[in-house]
Amino acid sequence: MNDAISRRTFFKRTTAAGLLSALAVTGLNKPVQASELGAGELGTLIDLTKCDGCKNYATPLCVEACGKHNQERFPEPQKPLKKYWPQDKVEDWSNKRDLKSRLTPYNWTFVDHVKVQYNGAEQEVYVPRRCMHCDHPTCSKLCPFSAITKDQTGAVSIDDEICFGGAKCRDVCPWGIPQRQAGVGIYMEVAPDLAGGGVMYKCDMCVDLLHEGKKPACVSACPRGAISIGHKKDLRALAYKTAEEINGYVYGDKENGGTSTFYISAVPFEAIDAAIKGDKVSKKDTAPGRPGMPVNVENYLSTGKGMFFSTVIAPFAGAAAAGITAYRTLKGDKVKGAQIDLKDQREEKSDGTEIK
Repeated sequence: MNDAISRRTFFKRTTAAGLLSALAVTGLNKPVQASELGAGELGTLIDLTKCDGCKNYATPLCVEACGKHNQERFPEPQKPLKKYWPQDKVEDWSNKRDLKSRLTPYNWTFVDHVKVQYNGAEQEVYVPRRCMHCDHPTCSKLCPFSAITKDQTGAVSIDDEICFGGAKCRDVCPWGIPQRQAGVGIYMEVAPDLAGGGVMYKCDMCVDLLHEGKKPACVSACPRGAISIGHKKDLRALAYKTAEEINGYVYGDKENGGTSTFYISAVPFEAIDAAIKGDKVSKKDTAPGRPGMPVNVENYLSTGKGMFFSTVIAPFAGAAAAGITAYRTLKGDKVKGAQIDLKDQREEKSDGTEIK
């Protein structure tokens, strides 16, 4: 069996295993509700030729809408905060809740602004950033507590009730998207001195709205139509068609093994990535939450090391999730889980071919 086939087979097997584990732990098997968006996997399209960063507003409207929709879910840490054993540090954004220039536990999307040198000219580019909602999310496969799931809309979500804040998801994400807030989460009750360090937070594509047949808050709020949502295959086709018309570029289709987020730009994403990196260096910006745009970045799960760690973590994740669920059940807490319909998931025959 060649390497490409083995990687594809690995992705399908780990996806199926993750879904089965989630169902075994949560006992849920609920399909996404019918909606105006239709059933099936969704995608978002972000057109950088239309986005101007809402420069006539104090805060980009997509960022403001995201914050308003999710504010009840933002963390309220218990202080004083303890450091992450065995590390001598703590991540606390609670005093920077109004920070809108990067991703934080209190700001799940932001609009980066860089000046890009291209074809001998300087161009201003505004780039809305949040979770890419990957086809094969490394964060989900390598979370040791099964706290991250991907449902059939394509949305990748973190369950803040079972996340221990170990930040493995951020470490393996090519963009370092999830951000950590200390002083919150189940670790405060289970092992406040020995494990984790809080809860990881990120965009979940407003999956609650998707299940109601509504668009994500950022999509509805954009005044220039720079962010759109629809069936993934349709948006992918539109991204390439539009890019061809403007002699431009597409991002998100190949990166990290494919994502549900497509960007269109009139300038190469290599130049945008270089501009972001250069701006961070000039400002001595080393804090997390301001990702670059590396082109054709490889999915960690497709590497030998990534496959190994996924295989090692899988049984531990299932056992850990089951233990956490049992703990919460004893406490009388309601179990929260992703809405997953296994009937829509691809199955693999013994000969390696696919059936639907």
